[in-house]
Amino acid sequence: MLKTVRLLVIYLLLLAPAATGCAAQRAGLTSVGFAIQVGAFSDVRNAERLTKKLQEQGIEAFYFKRENGIYAVRFGDFPRRDDARKAAQKLVKERTIGSYFIAAPQPERSAALRETVIEKAPSPSITKPAKPAKKKEEPVKRDRSDMGGIAARTAERFVGIPYRWGGDTVVDGMDCSGFVRAVYNLCGVNIPRTSREQYRVGDAVGREELKDGDLVFFGGSPDEINHVGIFVGNRRFVHAPRRGDDIKVSSMDESYFQKRFVGAKRYF
Repeated sequence: MLKTVRLLVIYLLLLAPAATGCAAQRAGLTSVGFAIQVGAFSDVRNAERLTKKLQEQGIEAFYFKRENGIYAVRFGDFPRRDDARKAAQKLVKERTIGSYFIAAPQPERSAALRETVIEKAPSPSITKPAKPAKKKEEPVKRDRSDMGGIAARTAERFVGIPYRWGGDTVVDGMDCSGFVRAVYNLCGVNIPRTSREQYRVGDAVGREELKDGDLVFFGGSPDEINHVGIFVGNRRFVHAPRRGDDIKVSSMDESYFQKRFVGAKRYF
């Protein structure tokens, strides 16, 4: 009996991670809740100015380029839509922001893609059977590779943007980790703030096993990490090279990065 109970516990532990679907996070990571999105700026400098204004109020905001080429600013991590709306209305009243949009959590937007559709069998009937309804297409399931690809393509949209994550008070090396944090935030995952903290979570990945969306870390050692980027395929990664510099694509094969590569982590 005891042996059976042990086997059942082991089975449940193995099953638990898979039951959460493709958006399952590793230990130390959480899903992003409702967020506030502001603006439709054609000039990145306007998005930067609003971001800085919010950051000066202690709000962890970031700006990004949408698929249509327009820039927007996003901030907040609220458990309920109403909480996000109240916070946004307060900022509107203070004239910090104008119109806004409440962005739903990533899991909520993709829930239909993850859930399995179960159709009930029809009850017995003596009446003439009705014409069978057209079979609904089964929802597409996103696996880890989809989410990694989304993260990589999102990162590529930042290329060319003069990115500043922490305003004038940012510490050296914070822009690079802030950039990858912003990308993962847009993908629905909260990761730690600094590159060293980011390296402590997630699953370790070998250099030859890298996939889109993995984070690649550089520095003197695992205890001296000072740079991070997002792998986007073909031995390339997107990163914020230095404070105030444009987001760019670099090669893992460059001498500097080859020598300072510490490791990689996967979060989906």
